[in-house]
Amino acid sequence: MGWDITGIGNALMDALVTIDDDRALDELGLTKGTMHLVEHGRWQEVYERLRSNGVTFDSGGSCANTIATAGRLGCRALYCGRVGDDQMGRLYASKMERATGHHALQFTDDAATGKCLSIISAKDAERTMLTDLGAAVGLLELGDFNEALHSTGIAHFTGYTFLPGPMQPVLLNAMKHARDGGALVSIDAADPFVIDTIKDLFWEMLENYADLVFLNEEEATHLTGMAAEEALDHIAERAKLKTVVVKLGKRGSLVRSGDQRVRIPVHLVEAKDTTGAGDAYAGGFLAGMSRGWDIERCGNLASNVAAITVGQVGATVKDATVLGQALRNSAKSA
Repeated sequence: MGWDITGIGNALMDALVTIDDDRALDELGLTKGTMHLVEHGRWQEVYERLRSNGVTFDSGGSCANTIATAGRLGCRALYCGRVGDDQMGRLYASKMERATGHHALQFTDDAATGKCLSIISAKDAERTMLTDLGAAVGLLELGDFNEALHSTGIAHFTGYTFLPGPMQPVLLNAMKHARDGGALVSIDAADPFVIDTIKDLFWEMLENYADLVFLNEEEATHLTGMAAEEALDHIAERAKLKTVVVKLGKRGSLVRSGDQRVRIPVHLVEAKDTTGAGDAYAGGFLAGMSRGWDIERCGNLASNVAAITVGQVGATVKDATVLGQALRNSAKSA
């Protein structure tokens, strides 16, 4: 079968816990609002310390969140990643199947499933993360997923997977394979750290393979040295991209497609958890693109879905009624 959207990423089980008192972060030696890369033992130590607060598990990783969002918005979506052949890996697979109806995960007994503990501060919805990459970064071949890449309308990638390591050449080849098969190639920068680490490679990917890129304001500035609006035009013109999106947080987002530029307003909600808001935005935007919508409608859907995500705990929205209303509202927009 053909696919509307496919994606490859670091498959990380999200473990979400909300804390009422930020002193717990200080006691654990954690810096609020940052991501801490840790080994399995340290992850378990913090998890055991906080689990009495109540922990919710869901499939995660930036690309997985985007693909799951697109799937729940009605797209034929497929995700490829690597998990451990363990209880958490099987749970991860079941979560992706609920979101998209399918998965292209690879299982291994060489490493445990990767996981991210997102500690959400109740007073301001800020998140502090502990990430154990585990099996996620050991995807060394794509196998049957190559066929999916050759039969998809959109192939989505995230910056994390192009950081130096054994997966980098696999993902670069996947991007080329998707482009050769006629897919639109979408890249989410994912983190300013990614830009700082692989800036030259990132430009090469934009110039040689990408059709669409998502960046937040900080990532766009790190890439170009320019303010958001200037960066939008510079990236579009230098890389000759079909579409460039720069997200501005509470100020909405800027989208350029060809000579058309639009500002997408933010949908204001009471924030409960900022986890995955950018991933949800990308999922909404790509879902609109797969329907052939113009960029303003794509942006409105993206902004709406991102706001719904921020208003809940968890990186993907599961309420079909709410998502259906978002689709209907965006379909009516000019």
